[in-house]
Amino acid sequence: MYSRIIGTGSYLPEKVLTNFDLEKMVDTTHDWIVSRSGITERHVAAAGELSSDLAAHASRRAMEMAGVGADDIDLIIVATTTPDQIFPSTACILQDKLGIRQGAAFDVQAVCSGFVYALNTADLYIRGGQARTALVVGAEVLTRLLDWNDRGTCVLFGDGAGAVVLQASDAPGILGAKLHSDGRYRDLLQANARISGGKIEGAPYMFMDGQGVFKFAVKVLSEVVQELLADQGIKDSEIDWLVPHQANIRIIEATAKKVGMDMGRVVLTVGQHGNTSAASIPLALDTAVRDGRIRAGQKILLEAVGGGFAWGAVLVKW
Repeated sequence: MYSRIIGTGSYLPEKVLTNFDLEKMVDTTHDWIVSRSGITERHVAAAGELSSDLAAHASRRAMEMAGVGADDIDLIIVATTTPDQIFPSTACILQDKLGIRQGAAFDVQAVCSGFVYALNTADLYIRGGQARTALVVGAEVLTRLLDWNDRGTCVLFGDGAGAVVLQASDAPGILGAKLHSDGRYRDLLQANARISGGKIEGAPYMFMDGQGVFKFAVKVLSEVVQELLADQGIKDSEIDWLVPHQANIRIIEATAKKVGMDMGRVVLTVGQHGNTSAASIPLALDTAVRDGRIRAGQKILLEAVGGGFAWGAVLVKW
């Protein structure tokens, strides 16, 4: 038994925040942002618009492409760093909004690598016979974690959601995955606030050591890609498309160079979306599927790294 992606979907909030808008809010410039990140604009969720709302839009589009309905889904996994509330899970809230009344639903928290963690988990559920049709979603409203006076972080992130429908198949789809984490590096990227006694303890905003994250990300991403390809007996040249976590153009370029892939085979959306954490890979994937770049029979490599530190890669045959 294998699992295959049979539908993709994505959603971006209506409001667009450009670099020129940010120039009026914080000490930065369009050129500075583009030169360091490749980002020109990002989307910002409206007041009251929650991760589950973004997820519901993306999920419906993925389900429509897959030709499945609410009665077909028997597993929902939502990767998010920005849940609607402490509990219940955003996955359960999404389940209700989609009218799905059966199966399991739970969240995965692995920050920017959350989608590859969730996709691997769903694949194992299906291979193990515990699910047949899974909805895997990455959804974030990261702009609510930003200090808009900190130009080192507020210019990088955006909101959005992406989803895939994964279904049992006799033919290989998800070929393999490799996941890693190392909590020793948790201080490089974190949002350490927590609620206790009705009060917020810790810093309520995101913190990032930009240089530390860059060096770590390039190293581990190239390593995990090579590890996965070696495990599958596949050469770099056999990969049709790399769909990376859309964090920063410099990280993407450095990683692609290390694994021997030219940028013509890399799906890029970071310029229009910013870093949408767990949503970035399914957003980019849906973009390339719908514009025709990704086609049946191709091999697609997904890779991501995020706070934790947690990182991983998934190899997919379309």
